[in-house]
Amino acid sequence: MRFHAFSDDALADHDAVTIAKLVRRGEVGVAEVAEAARVRAAQVDPTLRALVVSAESALSAGDPDAPLFGVPTYVKDNTAVRGLPTNYGTAAFVGRPAANDGPYAKQFLSTGMSVLGKSRLPEFGLNASTEFAAAEPTRNPWHTDYSPGASSGGAAALVAAGVVPIAHGNDGGGSIRIPAACCGLVGLKPSRGRHVDGPQARSMPINLVSEGVLTRSVRDTATYFAAAERHWRNPKLPPVGLVEGPARRRLRIGVIADSITGTETCPQTRAVVDDTVALLEKMGHEVVPITLPVSQRFVDDFTTYWGLLAFLIEAGGKLAIDPRFQPGDLDAFTHGLAAMYRKSMARTPAILYRLSQVRRAYAGMFRDHELILSPVLVHTTPRLGHLSPTVAFDELFARLISWVAFTPLNNVAGTPAISLPMGASSEGLPIGMQFSAAHGDERTLLEIAFALESERPWRRIQD
Repeated sequence: MRFHAFSDDALADHDAVTIAKLVRRGEVGVAEVAEAARVRAAQVDPTLRALVVSAESALSAGDPDAPLFGVPTYVKDNTAVRGLPTNYGTAAFVGRPAANDGPYAKQFLSTGMSVLGKSRLPEFGLNASTEFAAAEPTRNPWHTDYSPGASSGGAAALVAAGVVPIAHGNDGGGSIRIPAACCGLVGLKPSRGRHVDGPQARSMPINLVSEGVLTRSVRDTATYFAAAERHWRNPKLPPVGLVEGPARRRLRIGVIADSITGTETCPQTRAVVDDTVALLEKMGHEVVPITLPVSQRFVDDFTTYWGLLAFLIEAGGKLAIDPRFQPGDLDAFTHGLAAMYRKSMARTPAILYRLSQVRRAYAGMFRDHELILSPVLVHTTPRLGHLSPTVAFDELFARLISWVAFTPLNNVAGTPAISLPMGASSEGLPIGMQFSAAHGDERTLLEIAFALESERPWRRIQD
């Protein structure tokens, strides 16, 4: 069943840009919209289980001139925010309140938003569904029997359910785009280095993680990116600036309907690919089939690297995360990934080298195309339990590989990609399409997103 909190209160069904305008005009107060969000959270969270912790009072940078001043939001529970604990979705330790904002949290807060608490993620963001070995799962507001995706699943559930219009997420293998696709949201994974990196990203042998937001409107995502640049902009990347609508230019867009894993895209998802191609052609764009410039070896290398990250958590948690960290309390999926990596440990240098070369191969796709269209996921959103960490490791791993096949390439290449809600399954759950662009070209992604949103406005959960 659908489950949401939209009502006739100070938040109504406004997006973040509208709320910020109302606050600036004095038509609503910061405390008023924050309280409305708290009431909505209290209404839906006993069912959706999207929250980890709530702040005693809203946390904000307090700059009334910031573009999103007064907009209530939540931060994913793998990012340090002063006064709130960070627990990474694990039972292996209990976090203490942070003494200071983390590097990325400072940039996030600089946009003027008011942080009301932390959103849930699966253990260390390693799974693609926000489910737990010994706790209730986070549920999808579009149908509470289904997964909201991951690892920013808590954030996506809160935004889709109308608790807040925008929430923080980060993406190390699809963790913004996957929950956006499952929950009918806009989810833009930026280029590597576009925003300030958090400690996790800085410690990776190859940085896969990008920071961003999940929203219900393209203009909220565009406004956030422009606002974040006011705090810090990477001089090595072209500025995004404030994108305010579609571009007039017509694009050459490559389309990839099936992944390199050997699992065919399911009929319902393929139908949305075909429908999106037809819409793009109607809008005047040229869409041509292409093939990915990587092989099955990329899948093998990425999954081994995935295991390496779990191994580093398991082996180094006491030193790198918290002295009270208990590796024995990690879930079976994390242990399984680490064990899988140990079997391939000797191949680590070769794997890291090959992954480091992916960016060059990926860039070749954009010599003749401005964008690449693909599904976000191979098949429609699964029911809760299908990707639970209680499933035997080999079976769970196979299920993940056959579902999450399109998103990791952008993380390894460090390139931007956006998930847009372009269709729906027979169960009424959203189906997301992914547009990928060249390194540093978030602007083109936002322009095509504006154009598609205008041509075919997104479905609304409250209708």
